[in-house]
Formats: sequence, structure tokens, C-alpha cells
Amino acid sequence: MRALLVVNPKATTTSERSRDVLVRALRSEVDLQVEYTLRRGHATALAREAAERGVDVVVTLGGDGTVNEAANGLMTSAPALAGVAGPPAYRLPALAVVPGGSTNVFARALGLPRDWADGTSVILDGLRDGRHRVIGLGRADDRYFTFCAGVGVDAAVVRRVEQARRRGHTSTPALYIRSMIGQFFSGEDRKTPPLAVERPGEETQTELSMVVVQNTAPWTYLGDRPINPLPDASFDRGLDMLAIRQLYVPSTARTVTQIASRKGDPHGKQVLKLHDQAEFTVLASRPQPFQLDGDYLGERQKVHFVSVPEALRVIC
Repeated sequence: MRALLVVNPKATTTSERSRDVLVRALRSEVDLQVEYTLRRGHATALAREAAERGVDVVVTLGGDGTVNEAANGLMTSAPALAGVAGPPAYRLPALAVVPGGSTNVFARALGLPRDWADGTSVILDGLRDGRHRVIGLGRADDRYFTFCAGVGVDAAVVRRVEQARRRGHTSTPALYIRSMIGQFFSGEDRKTPPLAVERPGEETQTELSMVVVQNTAPWTYLGDRPINPLPDASFDRGLDMLAIRQLYVPSTARTVTQIASRKGDPHGKQVLKLHDQAEFTVLASRPQPFQLDGDYLGERQKVHFVSVPEALRVIC
């Protein structure tokens, strides 16, 4: 069995020593090639090339951004795009994820351990036993995502967090909470919601302030606590969507409290939820922040979301 290990050398929870241990462990089971990412988007190119060489497994060591790039590389490779009947999961290398970032939402949503060493043990057992899970992905225009996407306030918070990290701040739950509060009280979208959601054959929903899309549950984590606004979202179904209408202080505070509770599942007049959607389009009257899997990707005025069933095989 041939495998490619894609390592993000800036992964926050691993060291050079732990990477060496991982490499030795994988080499005991597979014919392993190791590549280190050098820039944003490099993991996409590496995974795409591996799929086109016929590698059996692509392993990532990094955070959710590295996983997202690898998934995009696999899904845009020649085997995935070949005009062959059947879902791409069975034409592509399997994906294995060793958690190495600060949050690791995708790995945790799959039930993998947070610790990289324990995660490696699960992957090794899966490789020996031939164990895997077939999952669906989401696609936003031409970019795939594994667990979430956002347009509007949600993505603006991600942008604030990334800016703070570039200034040397550590990614912590407190940083996200401060960024969310700062965005809420500074954003113009409180008064003039710019977003709308179009669905085939359905009435357009307008005057929305933010849109969150989930491909699985939870949406994210604050430390050990899952944040679960759409608890029925699943890798095995279509996309789920949560939209907030007007960002009035009392109703927004109530919605945030509901989202942060252990039950999640917010509700009320200012909340719009859609479940198990094959496709929909988010439109904006002015450019809005946009994020996929926790990475800020600039501003958009239109994003077409599609559910892609049976997209990947994941070792877990």
C-alpha cells in the first residue's frame, strides 16, 4: 500500500520529534512518501498529484485548513473528474487525518481522538483492518469544504481571528468570543441585512444578516465544548443551513445563548433553518466576508452551495 503524508510544519500541537514518531509508525505499515507544505494551497497540489499517481492513502498532519486543502486536491484530481459512473469516493485514495491544529473540528466530528498519538493509533488500526467511512462533502462554487462554511458575520469573525493571529495572538476560545462581540457591535449589517437565500422551486428568503452552512455536527468547538446550532447535520445527508435575520440585541443574545448551550438548536422569529439540502445560493447586496472550514477566503456577493454525496473514504 502506498501512502503520502502531507505535513504542515506550522501545526500547532506537534513537534519535530512527534512528526518523526508518526513517520516511523506509518512506515511500519505502508510505503510512505513525506511532503511538507511550503505555502497556502500546497497541500491541494500535493494531494492532487498523489491521486493522479495512484497512491492508496493520503494522510494529513495539520489542522482543518490542511485537511480542507487535501480534500480539494483529491476532489479536483483526474480520477475524481473522470467521466465514470459512481461516486468519487471509490475512485480516489482514502483520506486519513492526524490532528495537529488548535481545534481539529473535522477529526473530532469523525470521532477521532484529539491527541495526535492516539489518532495515529486509530489510523494504523484502520489501515490494517481496511476500515473506512464514506462521507459527503459540501461545495461552495468551485471549492469543497468538509464541515462548515459561512457568509456574513460568521466569516467576519473568522477574519478578525486570523488578523489577531497574524499579530501574534494565540487561537483560544477567548479570542473567538472577543472577536464575535467586537464584530457584532461594529458591523453595519445589524441595521441593513444584506443576504438572501435562493432555492430551486422555493420562495427567496431575504434580509438575512449571516448564513452558516454545516456538512456535519458540530459546527465548531470552544475548547472541549461542541457548538451545535444544527445538531441534525451529517456527513451522510445534504447540507444544513442556519441564517439569522435582524441582529437585534435581545434576540441575538437569546440566539447566541441557545447556540452555546449543550442542546444547541436555536429557534425564534429571527432564526431560519434548512435541513438536508441538495443545493441553494446565497446572494448579497454588497460584498460579504466568506469562510470555508475556518479559513477566511475574502468577500463574495454570490455563493452557490451544493451537497456532494459519497465524496471521500476516510480512515477512522
